[in-house]
Amino acid sequence: MLPLFGNELRRREINLGGSTSVSSQAAILDQARARRMEREAQRKREENAIRIQSWWRGASESRRIRQQLRQVFLEKVTCLTALRCLVLVGQDEELLSIWSERMSQDDALLFGPAQGPDRDHWITLLCRVAVLLLHSISSRAGVPAAVPHLQVLCKLLDPSSTATLLGPSGVELSLRVSQRVTHKGAYQYLARAITTIEPETKDNPSLPYLVKILYLPLSQLTSSQELFTMCFRDFVSHIFALPLLPYRIPLASLSELSGQLPLAYLHVLSSCIPDIIAITSTPSQINIVANLLAFTPPRYSTLPVSSLKVYLQLLSALLNVLPLHALEPPQPQNSQAAPAPWADDSDSDSGPPVKIMASRSALPPIDLRTRKRLQMLPSPNHLNALLKTAQKHPELLSDLVPMLLSLNVVWPARKEKALTTLLLYGGGGLVREIYREYVRTTPLGCDENLSSLMDPSLGSYWPPLLLLTDLYTQSLLTMTDDEFFSGSRTTLTLNELIPFSRTLFNIAFTLYWREDQAKIQETMAPGLNLSWEGVRDRITKCLQAIHARESRRPFMPEDHWQLSSQIDMNSFIEAAVYEEQQVDESSVPRSSARRQLVRLSPRLGVLNNIPFAIPFETRVHIFRRFVQSDMENRGFDQFSRRGKTEASIRRTHIAEDGYDRLSEVDLRAPISITFIDQFGEPEAGIDGGGVFKEFFTSLCKEVFDTDRGLWLANKKNEIYPNPHSYATEPHSLNWYRFIGRILGKALYEGILVEVAFAGFFLAKWLGKQSFLDDLASLDPDLYQGLIFLKNYTGNMDDLSLNFTVATEEFGVAKAIDLIPNGSNIPVTRENRLQYIYLMSHYKLSKQIKLQSEAFFEGLSEMIDPKWLRMFNQQELQILLGGVNAPVDLDDLRQHTNYGGLYDNDEPTIQTFWEVLESFDQEQRRAFLRFVTSCSRPPLLGFKQLNPYFAIRDAGSDQHRLPTSSTCVNLLKLPRYTSEKVLREKLLQAISSGAGFDLS
Repeated sequence: MLPLFGNELRRREINLGGSTSVSSQAAILDQARARRMEREAQRKREENAIRIQSWWRGASESRRIRQQLRQVFLEKVTCLTALRCLVLVGQDEELLSIWSERMSQDDALLFGPAQGPDRDHWITLLCRVAVLLLHSISSRAGVPAAVPHLQVLCKLLDPSSTATLLGPSGVELSLRVSQRVTHKGAYQYLARAITTIEPETKDNPSLPYLVKILYLPLSQLTSSQELFTMCFRDFVSHIFALPLLPYRIPLASLSELSGQLPLAYLHVLSSCIPDIIAITSTPSQINIVANLLAFTPPRYSTLPVSSLKVYLQLLSALLNVLPLHALEPPQPQNSQAAPAPWADDSDSDSGPPVKIMASRSALPPIDLRTRKRLQMLPSPNHLNALLKTAQKHPELLSDLVPMLLSLNVVWPARKEKALTTLLLYGGGGLVREIYREYVRTTPLGCDENLSSLMDPSLGSYWPPLLLLTDLYTQSLLTMTDDEFFSGSRTTLTLNELIPFSRTLFNIAFTLYWREDQAKIQETMAPGLNLSWEGVRDRITKCLQAIHARESRRPFMPEDHWQLSSQIDMNSFIEAAVYEEQQVDESSVPRSSARRQLVRLSPRLGVLNNIPFAIPFETRVHIFRRFVQSDMENRGFDQFSRRGKTEASIRRTHIAEDGYDRLSEVDLRAPISITFIDQFGEPEAGIDGGGVFKEFFTSLCKEVFDTDRGLWLANKKNEIYPNPHSYATEPHSLNWYRFIGRILGKALYEGILVEVAFAGFFLAKWLGKQSFLDDLASLDPDLYQGLIFLKNYTGNMDDLSLNFTVATEEFGVAKAIDLIPNGSNIPVTRENRLQYIYLMSHYKLSKQIKLQSEAFFEGLSEMIDPKWLRMFNQQELQILLGGVNAPVDLDDLRQHTNYGGLYDNDEPTIQTFWEVLESFDQEQRRAFLRFVTSCSRPPLLGFKQLNPYFAIRDAGSDQHRLPTSSTCVNLLKLPRYTSEKVLREKLLQAISSGAGFDLS
């Protein structure tokens, strides 16, 4: 299209209305918000500027006024106006020094105006100045300028000085000053002041005045006044909280302070104990304990009972809030003089050492002198002094018991010595008194109260029960069975022990059986420095010790330890097996600590800690189910060749070949044995299990032979590891490890082993402690000697004993220290129980420690340790070797299967049972060995034989001998027509001793 006016160019468009932009609603709102915030910031800047200007004007005016006040003060220092100016100026060190210097030199200047018309104003101002002086010395008590301050304070606070100058009104003046400074935190200032002076500078001139000011406020108040209680509380909270308090004060002033302390009025602090705990830190609480021990014990015999009770309550409260090991000094590296606890750590059930070390690293350091002072608390002399005082005033026992328990909890390294001291006092009278006064009637552990066991309202009942538990556990360590059952030296009679043990049993079972195990492990018991788990551990330890006595010589009522009526055992078995599978599938290692097991499984907690709550037969059934479950998880089948390990064993070198072929293989898998006879030829037969059992029986006979040097036997022919040094050599330890694996295989397969182990050695399999009575089976002469020492009433020096044990190897005698520096520590009447314990512990545990550990290492590869802990020593021996009881032929016949032409009424079978009935017990055991490879009947009867004993006909040849397949417990019996022939052939077969070729 042609343009209207010719060929025009396109013109630029111009908007004459101004620039335009397109903005969203959000952008507009953001801009408005930014402008509003900018205005707000500007307003705040203006307000802050006004405040700064106002403050500056005020500060400038204040400086001007203070300067004027200073000038007025300096014109006449001693007048009332000057004193007003001094108070208004406030904390001015220069003016305070000028004033105190003048006032300390002239009492008339200090007290004169208190007698004039301005008396009230003067006294009020003096009270205020006293606070200023205290504040001043709190940071500079050690400098010379502080002495006049302290002199003025002493004059103001000392009613004897003020009364001399002012008469009765002087006492009022001192009282008002005391009230004022106490309300303003005098003891906090004084504590700071004392700490500014190094403990080594005892000659500092300020110290005597500081000490005097410490007790002057207390000396003029009566114990009934609320201010006295407040003052005494602050004294304990701040002054006794000072480290090394007795070492900071000159001797003369220390005696003065000790004489003036109102310890006779400690009872006023009864309601203040929670406040003292709340406002003090852990280091301060430790110092309070140390300083209480510095000043109070010399007055035990003179203090009122009410004050002693509060003293014990305060100690108990302080100990209850301290962390574990807070009072236990860290052991220095390579120290030879550090005291060692009685028990060897490796044999205890305590937690891993790494946890203890971790807790110690967070503890406050303790000065050596404070440490020495603290060691007085569990010392025999101090404990005996407390017990003597409690004996004089029986009402003290209710407060002494919680304190003793708290001490044993927070200071575990001193626990055993402290318990021994308590046991020795009065020949066990303390144990009897605690039981009869407090525990016999306790509601804890009663059947009707088990659901409310953890109720805080029952908190006061726990300390007596737990202290009695600790004391009784400790007493059993060195108590012989004769003493225990005769009652000659035991602390509780058997009639008392029965209800006491049932109380403990109910409590332990309730705490193990709870489903909320996390609460048990994390919640603290009311009023105790113990978690519920710690309570349960203490009770469990005592229960195990009591049950160990009872298992050796029963004295409890029938079903005393059983809870069968409260638990469905079938459900318990299924639940225990399920929980065991859950534990195996978790990340918890097989050798789980008992605490971890309890957290994961209440039933496994019961089985591993108080297994006697469950009947023995039930536990055996559970054990076999555990093994069966483990086999299934590993894909093994006892009667299958899948996964089998094959080994050729020379009959003339069974132990040697067994060690070489089987040391490194997985023995949980089926083992197939081929015997090589004396001619080097494989013996006939396929191993279906019977050949292995024959090999196993022969192997056990060789490796447990005491002539090989690895084992020794006591007079009961019970074996234990040889303590000789060559038994600790690597090769010997490897043999112990192998033997442990072999025995584990026996337990795993249910093969009975005809070997008896010493009880103290079996205890180590279960992680239990050995007792003095166990020494009788090991070394009767030493046992009798220790019993003589325990009951010796003569002069101990005549025996010339020290803490060493004599050993002899290869004709060379040497002495081994039982404790560090033991050769220089004599055995005394006070420490002889410790010597007896350490000697028996060395003989029963330490000298076979390496051998036992190697053996148990091998055993643990096969059998989970927690499975074994379901049994005690006697039960474990039965599990290993079966019941050493007569062969019950009626039971065997009821659980016999027949094959071929045989049944129960067949004539040959009838004759066979008649012949067996005529056998004596030795012949019956030989028959059992012939058909099952073990001469002992199964521990739960022949119903447990797997498979059942069976008899199959083997033809009618009258000259053929009976044969057996021990792998399936099968007797192949020809159909003899004569009873005489049957007897002769059967006796010949069971007595032949031939190998597997016989069948």
